[in-house]
Amino acid sequence: MRIGVISDTHGLLRPEALAALAGVDHILHAGDVGDPAILDDLRRIAPLTAIRGNVDVHGACADLPETDFIELDGKILYLVHSESWLDINPTVAGVAVVVSGHSHKPSIEDRKGILYLNPGSAGPRRFKLPVTVAIVQIDEARIVARIVDILAS
Repeated sequence: MRIGVISDTHGLLRPEALAALAGVDHILHAGDVGDPAILDDLRRIAPLTAIRGNVDVHGACADLPETDFIELDGKILYLVHSESWLDINPTVAGVAVVVSGHSHKPSIEDRKGILYLNPGSAGPRRFKLPVTVAIVQIDEARIVARIVDILAS
């Protein structure tokens, strides 16, 4: 199973992000959507699970859940916009992947067998940070994530 992970679009869904997510089986949006039309565009590619971020305070985006659990291909993934808002013990909850955003800094880190993934920001560029999404591949016993720089030259 291939999962596309996107965050911090802040109202801007770039065509490069759509191209990078093409062909995935499911999409996760880790908050700061900014415009509910983005969710509709992502749903045209694959089923979508999305949470709200700190900028999603009005309209349909404000109705998104603050956090969410989803089971994909037998693995539990937990979405929280800022890792500092983590309100569960991932080990106790049986979580395989914690997905966050907020910082705009892409990262992949294994901590005691749990994958912590921040896909970075796919929306407006912030400072000199890259514009990125992530792809997660779940196979029978493995979870592999990679960051995709969607504006790489």
